[in-house]
Amino acid sequence: MVKNILKLVLAYLLLTSVSYAQVKIVSYNLLGYPGNDTATRNPYFRTVINSLDPDILVVQEMTSQAGINAYLNNVMNVGRNDFEAGTFINGPDTDNGIYFRNNIFIFLSNTPIKTALRDINEFKLVHIITKDTLRIYSVHLKASSGSANELLRAAEVDSLRKVTDALHPGSNFIVCGDFNIYGSNELAYQKLMQITSVTDGNFNDPLNLTGTWNNPAYAIYHTQSPRVRSFGGGATGGMDDRFDMMLYSNAVKNPGGITYVANSLVAYGNDGNHFNDSINRMPNTAVSQEIANALHYTSDHLPVYSLFTFEATTSIANATDVINDYSLNQNYPNPWNPVTKISFQIPRSSFVTIKVFSILGKEMQTLISKEMNQGYYEINLNGSSLPGGVYFYRMTTEDFSDTKRMILIK
Repeated sequence: MVKNILKLVLAYLLLTSVSYAQVKIVSYNLLGYPGNDTATRNPYFRTVINSLDPDILVVQEMTSQAGINAYLNNVMNVGRNDFEAGTFINGPDTDNGIYFRNNIFIFLSNTPIKTALRDINEFKLVHIITKDTLRIYSVHLKASSGSANELLRAAEVDSLRKVTDALHPGSNFIVCGDFNIYGSNELAYQKLMQITSVTDGNFNDPLNLTGTWNNPAYAIYHTQSPRVRSFGGGATGGMDDRFDMMLYSNAVKNPGGITYVANSLVAYGNDGNHFNDSINRMPNTAVSQEIANALHYTSDHLPVYSLFTFEATTSIANATDVINDYSLNQNYPNPWNPVTKISFQIPRSSFVTIKVFSILGKEMQTLISKEMNQGYYEINLNGSSLPGGVYFYRMTTEDFSDTKRMILIK
């Protein structure tokens, strides 16, 4: 008995603080890669990728497995050897691909979502340190303006929402790629954003730009086209459309676990001063002339990227042999401002969800929603974005549920 008590005391003393890792995810339409001009484009692609330094690269308009391999060997892993390519599925028309650092992520699967034109692909990866699962949906929706094309894009989004609406509440997912959407009033965009009372499958746009996006006020967000003259195929006309986006789930929006870093979405190379112009017209205040030229000659899209933090919830060392039951402990300190700690234990591998609710029962944050091994854990709750007041946090597993009350003072 005394031995077990001493072990528990030691466990509390050995609680480790929550650590964070930041990850850069890039989406890039490669313009029919490999095509017949890779000898010309690959050096430019290398310049772009080396300057971006992504942890995950999601690509559109990939045409073959040979192209996946060529981009890996001739662009991603030149001078290094830490990128791998996820499984490629050759569907109708051009396809999506993914590259990732193998010291940060483990690739699990590529699942195609069929649409009338091109597959949407669900790439599933696990972050090695935090064990969090991230689903990345890569899209290349129907191109061109007009009501008929808008309806086709909306139908493709319907296929995507059927999948995300069926995910476990609190799942971490993002969607990125070439959306070919012209503004916030378009049906496809509204369907992506649509919040329902029974699912958690909607997406969040970090920019929330209203109206038609093809206007000078939104110039810094435009991604197509970085050129005004035709060469090697692709669109021309200069920078005037926000076709490439990166949106994320409610779980990624909220603090804890995988979280979008505020204000980190960037149309790479766009300084906002090239509306209806080529991206490499001097001066470009966002990137060097070398990078601007590389962006100009590789593709008719700019890459976009966002930063995400992965919060590691760490188990106590040497404590698993005394864990016999589930428990959720009172947060400390309580009352608190702005950060408090919540600890809990699980006696076996379980899918754990911890959510924060207002006193009226409104869900405010999802702190954890993932499979976890047996152990004693501690997480931080940051209340900076919450108003002062009384809150409740609830832990649920397949076999356990408990709720605690806490007070945020501001």
